[in-house]
Amino acid sequence: MSIARKPADTSVDIHPLLSERWSPRAFQADVKMGTEDLTAILEAGRWAPSAMNGQPWRFMIAHTGDSAFTKMSELLSGFKKTWAPKASVLIALLVRTTHDDGTPRPGGLYDLGLAGAMMTIEAHHRGFAVHQMAGFDREAFAQTFEVPSDLSPGIILAIGKQAGVEVLTDDVLVEREVAGRSRLPLSELVLPTH
Repeated sequence: MSIARKPADTSVDIHPLLSERWSPRAFQADVKMGTEDLTAILEAGRWAPSAMNGQPWRFMIAHTGDSAFTKMSELLSGFKKTWAPKASVLIALLVRTTHDDGTPRPGGLYDLGLAGAMMTIEAHHRGFAVHQMAGFDREAFAQTFEVPSDLSPGIILAIGKQAGVEVLTDDVLVEREVAGRSRLPLSELVLPTH
């Protein structure tokens, strides 16, 4: 099995959990996630920082083989429908869009992103791969899963054990799986403060 590895080319050393993390599409379809691993991943999200400790995130979990997993997979767009159903779990991250008094929660999406990042790092630490997916039908998701009106679907995480590229059946997906990683240089990301 040829599992793709893509360590980041960083300007200085950073923690291996960060430099070695990337978002594969090749998952081992026969791997179930144990309760302890799933709980640890959820706990990592639970303990993410949030504005005023508001904790606006909510998680919906679907295990491979259950009806929620099938429904969630069907709501994905494009190529995701072919590879994401091989993951062990799909976790939808939703955000409370308002405070308890009904006023808008402007930092909610940022907080949700922090929870997703913490979950991703914990999963990677436990030997799982994570692919974050923004491409899904949010309106249909809200209807299918009867999402309360104060919650908005944000992202779906596909989490499982990484497989070799040979499990991918489409040449475009194989090409993406083995392609190098790149980021803009820091000189383009750090803005002047004058």
